[in-house]
Amino acid sequence: MKKHLLAAVSAAAFLSTGAAFAADPLKVGVLATLEGTYTVLGEDGVRGLKTAMAVKGSQAGGRDIELIIQSTDASPDSAVRGARKLVEQDKVDIVIGPLSGSEGIAIRDYSKTQPQVTFLNGISGAQETTYVTPSDNFFRFNTDGAQWSAGLGDYVFNEKGWETVATIGEDYSFIYTQVFGFALEYCQAGGEITERFWVPLGTKDFGSIIASLPDDVDAIYLGLGGGDAVNFLNQYQQAGGDANLIGGSIMVDGTVLNSKGDAKNALIGTPSAGPQADTWDDANWKTYVKAYQDAFPPDQRFPSPSLLATGYYNATTAAMTCPDEVGGDLSAGQAKFRGCLANLELDAPNGKITLDGNRQAIGANFVSEVAEQEDGTLVTKLVAIKENVPQTLGIDPEVFAKIGLPSRETPECKSSY
Repeated sequence: MKKHLLAAVSAAAFLSTGAAFAADPLKVGVLATLEGTYTVLGEDGVRGLKTAMAVKGSQAGGRDIELIIQSTDASPDSAVRGARKLVEQDKVDIVIGPLSGSEGIAIRDYSKTQPQVTFLNGISGAQETTYVTPSDNFFRFNTDGAQWSAGLGDYVFNEKGWETVATIGEDYSFIYTQVFGFALEYCQAGGEITERFWVPLGTKDFGSIIASLPDDVDAIYLGLGGGDAVNFLNQYQQAGGDANLIGGSIMVDGTVLNSKGDAKNALIGTPSAGPQADTWDDANWKTYVKAYQDAFPPDQRFPSPSLLATGYYNATTAAMTCPDEVGGDLSAGQAKFRGCLANLELDAPNGKITLDGNRQAIGANFVSEVAEQEDGTLVTKLVAIKENVPQTLGIDPEVFAKIGLPSRETPECKSSY
């Protein structure tokens, strides 16, 4: 009798504990650039996250989601301060973010000091984040900036016939990665990069750079985003600039194409590449675009989600999918949850995404050109898709490693490696 009574009490205690566990909210912290030159990018990143929550519902693994959003300004210090607040004060279970490249490297390093929390990258795209000393509890469901360049170098050299290019880029890790990917492919196709110009993030006056641009190149590659991109375009038009332009991914993203003023019209016809294309005629993409549009009034969003929104949408979808798969179990250092993430094949709106051994995304890349629609809005019009682009860009991993990490001067512009 006593034995049966003890068993009954133990079962009751177990059920009570389970019920309490199920009632506890899943605390999710979010890092987004809601200050500084990338504010508009961060705002759309948050819209993407909220779209995913609207699609998936307000629960994951049977637990209500408690969302805590922390602002950053694209600097590594602000990202770490924000993460420390979320993890050490708010006691979140999961962090989604950050957005900017150098922020991502800093959060990778911080994640190693907080093994009890799982970090899912928002959309930051520096190669180093997952390629060098990756963190076991940091997962990136977006391809990096070099992967976002796949297909572009071949296209502008072989289809456009542009044999010489100068580049302008913001002087930090993500744009190094973007130029790295473009330069590798473009130079191997036969192109020449004659000069590389670098400007601080948050540059207001581009006068000296514009005056220094060479006249004897076929095109200028622009690795700028947010307020920097808009400032450059306004000043370039005022200076009478009329060179062929090649856009980095965030130069032709919706955050720039939907900005106020007419300077952005200088981008019409500009080739670029990135993790999505606005005009992709894919059912899954169209469903996602409609979900984004339905989630916000027209005056509080872009006509179509930016790549920043898509990155946060995908990270949030992964973060909400795996608790369902493991029954909300985040015990044992979130082992089951992380095992699910590592092996998840994400049916994302911009194509299938899987993770490599460093928990880095392998996915599709989209070559596009900026086009004007009948209503006067600008979009990225699909030209071609490159499937299953790995972080080493199809180059033998040992050869790729010898090229060096993206920097102001790396890679060298060479026809072979």
